[in-house]
Amino acid sequence: MILIGFDPGLGTTGWGVIAADGNRLSHVANGQIKTEPSMELSRRLYLLHSALAEIIRTYRPEGAAVEEVLGNSNAQSTLKLGQARGVVLLAAALAEVSVGEYHPSIVKKAVVGTGGAEKRQVQAMVKVLLPGAKLSGPDAADALAVAVTHAHHLASARAMRRVVA
Repeated sequence: MILIGFDPGLGTTGWGVIAADGNRLSHVANGQIKTEPSMELSRRLYLLHSALAEIIRTYRPEGAAVEEVLGNSNAQSTLKLGQARGVVLLAAALAEVSVGEYHPSIVKKAVVGTGGAEKRQVQAMVKVLLPGAKLSGPDAADALAVAVTHAHHLASARAMRRVVA
């Protein structure tokens, strides 16, 4: 199963594609989509959507996952992040890919073992869980962590269905 994870942001959106075969995970690709702060907001969102649509077309994921937005003290930054996240959700929906949504602490716990892990700990564990992955940057590492979290949750859901049946 091919899964794609997203770490949304208006300046930089990270993406990561993995293959999940049972409990085996392998790295397929990762990257970062950057937009220029000097551009008009609508243009930045359009460019983000276009890049996401191309990535989804290229890798044809069977499932997607996105990190939830954490509010912060700067309302304007939170709003822009929410708009970028909306574009990510829209791109997946238009491609008819179902999306799992995960709080950052759930992602950290799934990958590192503790919900309070630091960014560099997440990056280090992504390299351990996906040997050979060359990370395009911290946002791409976070996106791969989201994809790994989704793979674990899907595997757990399948196991629970087998137990119930």
